Amino acid sequence: MSLESRTVLPTVSEKVNILLVDDQPARLLSYETILSGLGHNLVLAHSGLEALEKLMQHDFAVILLDVSMPGMDGFETAALIHQHPRFEKTPIIFVTGVHVTELDRLRGYKLGAVDYVYIPVVPEILRSKVGVLVELHQRGRELRMLNQALERANDELTRANASLQAEKNRELEELNRVLRQANLELETANRALQIEISERARVEQVLKEADRHKNEFLAMLAHELRNPLAPIRNAVEIMQREDLSDAQRVWTREIIERQVGHLTRLVDDLLDVSRITRGKINVSREPMTVGDFIARAAETVQPHLTDKHQELLLDLPEEAVRVEGDLTRLTQAVANVLSNAVKYTDEGGRIQVNVRAQGSWAEIRVRDNGIGIPADQLPKVFDLFTQVERASERAPGGLGIGLALVRKLVEMHGGSVTAHSAGAGEGSEFVIRLPRLVEQTQQMLSTQTLPTGMLPTEFSAAANAGSVSVPGRRILIVDDNRDALESLATLMQMAGHQVETAADGELAWQAAADCRPEVMLLDLGLPKLDGYEVARRIRAQEWGKSVVLVALTGWGQDEDRRRTREAGFDSHMVKPLNVDLLTEFLNRLPDGSPSLTHS
Repeated sequence: MSLESRTVLPTVSEKVNILLVDDQPARLLSYETILSGLGHNLVLAHSGLEALEKLMQHDFAVILLDVSMPGMDGFETAALIHQHPRFEKTPIIFVTGVHVTELDRLRGYKLGAVDYVYIPVVPEILRSKVGVLVELHQRGRELRMLNQALERANDELTRANASLQAEKNRELEELNRVLRQANLELETANRALQIEISERARVEQVLKEADRHKNEFLAMLAHELRNPLAPIRNAVEIMQREDLSDAQRVWTREIIERQVGHLTRLVDDLLDVSRITRGKINVSREPMTVGDFIARAAETVQPHLTDKHQELLLDLPEEAVRVEGDLTRLTQAVANVLSNAVKYTDEGGRIQVNVRAQGSWAEIRVRDNGIGIPADQLPKVFDLFTQVERASERAPGGLGIGLALVRKLVEMHGGSVTAHSAGAGEGSEFVIRLPRLVEQTQQMLSTQTLPTGMLPTEFSAAANAGSVSVPGRRILIVDDNRDALESLATLMQMAGHQVETAADGELAWQAAADCRPEVMLLDLGLPKLDGYEVARRIRAQEWGKSVVLVALTGWGQDEDRRRTREAGFDSHMVKPLNVDLLTEFLNRLPDGSPSLTHS
């Protein structure tokens, strides 16, 4: 019989033993269920003493050991296991349901632990950790068996060499070559395995960090949504009382209006972050002065300045500083910085906006005397879902997306934004730099002061736009949300319009055919027939060509507006509907003219 026919190389496909130790049967059952897919022998022990008895009967590739057990805990059990020479290198994974200190971790690692698993156990993580250790055990066993086979082969070669040394020298050299190649392959496999283990550990850490960020964001989102919903609900309950005075009714209505506005801004910010992240926002480019969007931004935050009795100082140069960009988006960026300053500045505080031309750049500095920013948080203030930590009640909450939007919008204009602060309680300064247009001829106001409750003339003019009374029109309102339908119908009737309503697509089609409305406010997500189909049917009629169709929807992206335009709508308005904008839209409709540019 030749040497090759007598030597059988081992494989790693043989089953190994895995010891599961926990004093709770339910957890043992869960471990057994999770690890059964590995295809190895699972041995159960309900205590440290029973685990030691099992060890005397079998060899184990891995031990999954509960830290907290009555009698002999996991640490004591691990110490006894590794005191025995036979088991001193058997890997142990500790399972714990409580947070362990660094000292506990060090103690566990000194006792031979290779890892920790926390309860509740993530099946994929547990299965992956145990699978890696089993594979290492099998690799080690394969190596030992291979070494034993090599020793036996060497013995046979030695005995054969005594009588057939000359004849067998060639065979021995060939075998040595094969063995060297096998060792090289084994070393390569071991290195690849170590790399894979390191990569799995890195990916696991990344997943844990992502999961933590997700949970923090969801918690913040729930908090920020509940904040305005609570006063809205309270205001509704107050309005249901029969003894409500006119002043109280106005007060509750103002509460609802403010909180709905807050919710709308929150949703708009979330949508903007999503659109910018996916590259769905394009900025237009047109020349403008920095004062144009500074004024609009100041108007946006004026109600909050008034509420907190704060003063806004505008320091603008005599010679207008001009840039090229999107007026709406630049207004949004500066308004977010101002809102941040208002939020983190106490009542009666002061906020200053300074605009200067610095070479080829337009520089906007927003300085406040608020709570400041700790040095360790300055590098993170523009990161998504980051906010100043609550060192006290002075630090308000929020989703932490306003400044992230500022950075993205400014960078889309080729600019940059930085944050500066001397520390907690020292106020903060945000500097926006935008590419500057060279030609500047327009003269502007120098230093202006905006005390509480005062706005420049251009602010007031903008605020009063669209206040002209609207002639009464014949309007059909369609929405399957009964509250939305009735409340909007009431508002339109109070404005002097003749109003018809419908709660689904089929009723809307019938009502339109019967009453032939001048304007139709049409929800898109309707039962029976959706808003798109209703619009197409109306446009197919001769009388329907003169109807002004307005889409009411919670979707406001470019793709959504394209779909409504293709279905025949004249305008696209996003919920919650701004009644002032609707009034202005109706006011712009010329008598007898069916449609306007799709908005």
